[in-house]
Amino acid sequence: MAPRIQLEKAAWRWVDSVRPEDITQEHIDLAYRIAVSACKRGTCRRNCKGNPNCLVGIGEHLWLGEIDENTFHNIDDPNSERRDKNTFVGLTNLGATCYVNTFLQVWFHNLELRRMLYMCQNSRAEGHNIESDYEPRTICEHLQYLFALLQNSNRRYIDPSGLVKALGLDTGQQQDAQEFSKLFLSLLEDTLSKQKDPSLQNVIQQQFCGQFSYVTVCNQCSRSSALPSRFYELELNIQGHKNLTECITEFLKEEKLDGDNRYYCESCQSKQSATRRIKLHSLPPTLNLQLMRFVFDRQSGHKKKLNTFISFPEVLDMSPFLEAKDEKCTYELSAVLIHRGVSAYSGHYIAHVRDARTNDWYKFNDEEIEKMEGKKLQLGTEEDLAETVKSQTRKPKSSKGYHCSRNAYMLVYKLQMEEADQTQINVEVPAFLQRLVDQDNKKFEEWCSEMADMRKQSVDKGKAKHVEVKELYELLPAQDGEPYEFVPVEWLKEWLDDSTAIKAIDNSSFLCSHGKLHPDRVGDAKRISHTAAEILYGRYGGGPRIDRSFLCGDCVTQRCHVLRLKNQLNEDYREVTNLAKAQLKSGDPGFWVGKASLRQWRQLALEQLEEEEEETKHTNCKTNGEKTSSSSKGTEEIDVTVLVMVCPSEVWLDISLVYSFICFF
Repeated sequence: MAPRIQLEKAAWRWVDSVRPEDITQEHIDLAYRIAVSACKRGTCRRNCKGNPNCLVGIGEHLWLGEIDENTFHNIDDPNSERRDKNTFVGLTNLGATCYVNTFLQVWFHNLELRRMLYMCQNSRAEGHNIESDYEPRTICEHLQYLFALLQNSNRRYIDPSGLVKALGLDTGQQQDAQEFSKLFLSLLEDTLSKQKDPSLQNVIQQQFCGQFSYVTVCNQCSRSSALPSRFYELELNIQGHKNLTECITEFLKEEKLDGDNRYYCESCQSKQSATRRIKLHSLPPTLNLQLMRFVFDRQSGHKKKLNTFISFPEVLDMSPFLEAKDEKCTYELSAVLIHRGVSAYSGHYIAHVRDARTNDWYKFNDEEIEKMEGKKLQLGTEEDLAETVKSQTRKPKSSKGYHCSRNAYMLVYKLQMEEADQTQINVEVPAFLQRLVDQDNKKFEEWCSEMADMRKQSVDKGKAKHVEVKELYELLPAQDGEPYEFVPVEWLKEWLDDSTAIKAIDNSSFLCSHGKLHPDRVGDAKRISHTAAEILYGRYGGGPRIDRSFLCGDCVTQRCHVLRLKNQLNEDYREVTNLAKAQLKSGDPGFWVGKASLRQWRQLALEQLEEEEEETKHTNCKTNGEKTSSSSKGTEEIDVTVLVMVCPSEVWLDISLVYSFICFF
């Protein structure tokens, strides 16, 4: 279809040969482009705005043909929020709480810790009214409820905001993960120490606490002094090391104390050179090894991340590192905590955790949980995401039973259990907690049912709309000789756009000062059949309804008058310009005309024509028949100084023509 400007010119081409008083209905139909050919589907990439008969490209392609019912709604399948069979439950990331989620998943998979937490007294939960929501208060209560939901919830993931709020954590700011681990265990230890049951008071010590001592030997008198200490995790320096054994060896190596760092020997009663080393006496059932990836950089004054590759085994023999060499102490890798990213102040935390019941490995990434294939730990993907490091080093090959990572910052090892201890892997949720879980599951099922109903209603509504559009779209084109009406093209687009609410049809902005359809607004309207208009107005209401009787003959006559004057004005302007260039003969009388006026008379006349034409429009939210304000310039008069000079008579006649135009308007 021709561009809008070409259609506009074609609609008024007849004005050159037709006087205003000779206008017929045929000319009015031409002005409103009634007979312009309708576009066929596939011929227009977008709707022809200048053609009121073009009904292509207004959104009909979304409805014509077969449609997937999923397009009728924006509601996800509620079953996608349901926990899959034989999988674990994820945790919602509240903004920057992925580091919290990783530790919670690791601690949840510590079966002994979970069992002990379930045994903690919780009188509020035990006497809770099932009709009201349960709100935990203490850290212990929050962990109990959270672990029960992680174990038996029907949801694919749960919200840990209650616990995070109780801990006073800023959900928008990422904390030091290693520091959080130590502080949380300390807080939990303090909370459990207040339990009445003695077996629960030392749960944290029993699970995570080991014993070592700082042993210092004086070089002068050989006196040995030991300072016993407890630890909940071993902090291992990784800089300059390739594997976990090297890191542990350095942690236990002998340190020389000399110079300003000399040791005060009580036997010698003076500062003496000495040696100091750490001796491991006992290790806990759960051994947490912190790989010190985040260190202070003296040059920058900030923390930085060490992207050193460290190799670690699936089975770790700690016997060589204990003072009691004959004691068997073999650990199995239970969890690997990963920090993805090159900065110590940003990135993402995930956890790889082994299920103690099946020995399957799972990757916990907030809401998403992935089971590893073949009961094997797989860290490849996480390592690939660190390839933005400037000083890239090739990943070393790992022997069987070993893994290598430059993103692992914490390793969790569990003491190997005897066969007789395998019965400890089943942990049941207490009845008082299970009631709370059942209550939450009931709410979830109700939500799923509600979402499914809303989804079905949207699909049913969409199918009905599909049938409506297919039927009505075929009725929209107005046939030659048949009654027709005009409706806004924007309303038709909204009608075909199912995402917007359909309002009543509003044609008021199309009306001219005579209360009819203004010729200039026909490009914003579409001509449809009377049959289709009856259905649309019957279903959606609105008005005023614009049919053939609303084609404004007065506006067409006025436009014809203006266009003819403009054409004549252009011809007269060319003639006056040519005459003004003519050579004057001496002795002939004439007149002087100001240069500014001679340049502006045509523009002044055009402005007055446009002001007169503007009065017929219904614009700027004015009521029908109300005139728009006139130009602030006003009407300027030609500045003429009458002088006696030599001037051809033809110039006088044409200059008089200039006066006639100004006086006429």
